Amino acid sequence: MVRQPRQAELGPVTVAVEQRETKSRASATPLLLIYSFAALVLVATLLLALPFTHHGENGLDHLFVALFTATSAVTVTGLVVQDTATYWTTGGQLILAGIIFVGGLGFMTLATFAIVLIGQQVTLSQRLLIQESFGGELMGTGHGGLVRLAVGIVTFAVVSQAVAFAILAIKFWAIYPPGQALLQALFQAVSAFNNAGFIILPHEEGMVAYQRDAVVIGVTAFMIFMGAISYGVLFDMVRHRKPRLFGLTTKLVLTMTAVLILLGVAIFLVFEYRNPETLGHLPVSQKVTTSLFESVSGRTAGFSTLDYSETEQETNFMMTGLMFIGGASASVAGGLKVNTLAVVLVAVFSTIRGISATSAFGREIPARQVRSALVIGAIATAIVFVVVVSLSITDGAFDFLDLFFEGVSAFGTVGLSTGVTPALSQWGQLILIFAMFIGRVGPFTIGIAMAQQSDVDRYRFVEERVTIG
Repeated sequence: MVRQPRQAELGPVTVAVEQRETKSRASATPLLLIYSFAALVLVATLLLALPFTHHGENGLDHLFVALFTATSAVTVTGLVVQDTATYWTTGGQLILAGIIFVGGLGFMTLATFAIVLIGQQVTLSQRLLIQESFGGELMGTGHGGLVRLAVGIVTFAVVSQAVAFAILAIKFWAIYPPGQALLQALFQAVSAFNNAGFIILPHEEGMVAYQRDAVVIGVTAFMIFMGAISYGVLFDMVRHRKPRLFGLTTKLVLTMTAVLILLGVAIFLVFEYRNPETLGHLPVSQKVTTSLFESVSGRTAGFSTLDYSETEQETNFMMTGLMFIGGASASVAGGLKVNTLAVVLVAVFSTIRGISATSAFGREIPARQVRSALVIGAIATAIVFVVVVSLSITDGAFDFLDLFFEGVSAFGTVGLSTGVTPALSQWGQLILIFAMFIGRVGPFTIGIAMAQQSDVDRYRFVEERVTIG
């Protein structure tokens, strides 16, 4: 082994304290994220288990429905075992909207915002969580500016959803009674911005009834895009305005998002163009707009104007890939994240071209971040593999592709379904609960843990080449 040179000679006490603080910070913050989301799920379950929140009897069956729905809402997934519009009362639906709002923003962001309102001091761990989970470094925000960041995020989210609510309320006012119009507009705006995919539309066909409605579809798609692109990217775009001044993260996210949206449109047009149950009966212009909506929503949100039990197998298989990728890092979306995919692809192309450094848009990506992206990708793939295999064991009577679709949808916190989820066994539904939870905090937590790990290896082994390929 070869000893690594020390960059500076510090006193033994200083070194020990610094290493202890670094280790404590690196291990505590990811666990705090897990604990906060788990606490949210528990509180949400208890709220949804209250007698006035649902129709029907109380008991263990309802408690399980409350647990599944709470996990789906906190992780902003949208998979359900009972129809949201008919099973939950108005009170339950309002509670569900609140859970989605909190789950989308994240507990620590709202906690920091609340602390600021009452004038308390924000702790270092809270500042670290906000910075790592919502792209503080991207916005040039040091520890001192993270309070402003939390306030800005909450303000932006509230204003965006309020605008969407106003537009949808005007639209629904002409369709439903006043009270129901306001409820529908509020729920749809919150669910869309947070990429949750829950709907309470009083139609058996759900969003399919609005397939040709430009206002409802347009507002929903725009809110989905805003929520999935990440706060950091949006703030960077507003601050710099000119694309050439955007940061590398913003350029990669926007580029990959555009590519994935176009890929999704192409998938639907190629495989569903003549399918009479999906796009086949629509005029050409409507086929394009419907494909565009499905591409935007199907990767992160789970709203759908098509019945995925009627789509072609090729479509569902390709959509699992888009759901696995998900939205941008530090957004409300789940999945592997487009940032991670972008870094991996850039590294692959650089290697193929024989370039040692991984670079894009005139900027070099640190080797450590490339390794982190590869690790997150490998772990995410392993998690999906375990989830899908477990589902095939507990519910092997279902078609494997359907189980694959549901498992990836849960991990990517998307919420698209072929209709299998309500029919799964309780063991299968528990597996989906695990997949939704780990999909929301898993890759996210891994990334934070690696980002905070700052200990430098003191020794390195002698290098030896390994045969590959």
